[in-house]
Amino acid sequence: MALPASRTYIDVHILQTVPPANLNRDDQGNPKEAYFGGVRRSRVSSQAWKRATRTHFSERLPDQDLATRTRRIGGALAKRIASVADLNAEDANRLAGALLAPLKISAGKREGDTAYLFFYGRRQLDAVAALVKDRTAELLALDEKELTAEIEQLAVHKEFSTGHPIDVALFGRMVADIPALNVDAATQVAHALSTHAVELEFDYFTAVDDEQEKEEETGAGMIGTIGFNSATLYRYATVGLHQLVDNLTDEEAAVTAVEEFMISFARSMPSGYGNSFAHRTLPSLVAVTVRSDQPVNLVSAFEEPVTASSGIAAASARKLAREHAAAVKGWGVTPAFTALCHMFPTGDTAELLEHTFGEPLPFTELLSGLRTHLTDTLNQAAR
Repeated sequence: MALPASRTYIDVHILQTVPPANLNRDDQGNPKEAYFGGVRRSRVSSQAWKRATRTHFSERLPDQDLATRTRRIGGALAKRIASVADLNAEDANRLAGALLAPLKISAGKREGDTAYLFFYGRRQLDAVAALVKDRTAELLALDEKELTAEIEQLAVHKEFSTGHPIDVALFGRMVADIPALNVDAATQVAHALSTHAVELEFDYFTAVDDEQEKEEETGAGMIGTIGFNSATLYRYATVGLHQLVDNLTDEEAAVTAVEEFMISFARSMPSGYGNSFAHRTLPSLVAVTVRSDQPVNLVSAFEEPVTASSGIAAASARKLAREHAAAVKGWGVTPAFTALCHMFPTGDTAELLEHTFGEPLPFTELLSGLRTHLTDTLNQAAR
């Protein structure tokens, strides 16, 4: 299916305050950071939040409607074949290897592994296994050369190139060896940055040995430190509806995928040191804009860091609103749709947000309005 002529970008802007935490650690085990606007900021990588979003999908959507990313696709396919065709492991592994051979994916260091992670839909793998389900006895009777020739006639490549689940359609797939299997991502996710300067802190902890006898020894059974910080984060992502329609070849499915992404991106949280910090919070603000010109990340609102000694989230919301208003006025491009959900009480912050983004809505109503707008947009484009 060709890309629609018109471009439609759904920009998602989130402010979220996180207490002391280590959401996403660097190679030293400390929270990731970045310098922006001349000061050190807390940072959570886009990869970490995309992983959290995908994990949140799995908590809400059927497993078969989602994807898996692994080096062990050969083993996974062999298990599918063994299950549907009632084969032993040796025969299933032989057929799985033969089915994957035409893809010419580079082999990894361990036998049966690919050289890199392969992102595939679970239903896609079922479809590949189904290609040999009713022919296993015939195929296993062939020698290797004959088996290879027979497998090359099957639509393995086609099954991996169609019927993408929403996570592959949203986040894309890169297969270095086989460009034809690549899927262009419909979603871009920015690294989350604190709206203000942060300082790295350390939690010095001790653990007591419950079986330790007082008269034998004193002191802790273990000591250590964990780096942490706390921050109000600006999070941004954009979804290209036109690319999503192309990836899914279904307009209604594409609109549903946007809605599912919105829910999981807003409600997910990287799990680093979750048991130590219990850091899960809800966003204090979610704003969505639909544009036809280009995605617009509003992180420039925080190039000058927020310096409030209290009320950092509210000050950040006001700066975000002013930046959005300045961008609309300066560039003369008004979004086709804007919606807002926030948890700030009535006052200056709430009034400025409403003036800029419109009347605040419960998150479910924001999603409903977005779905209606996107559906209408696609219907108009089809006329």
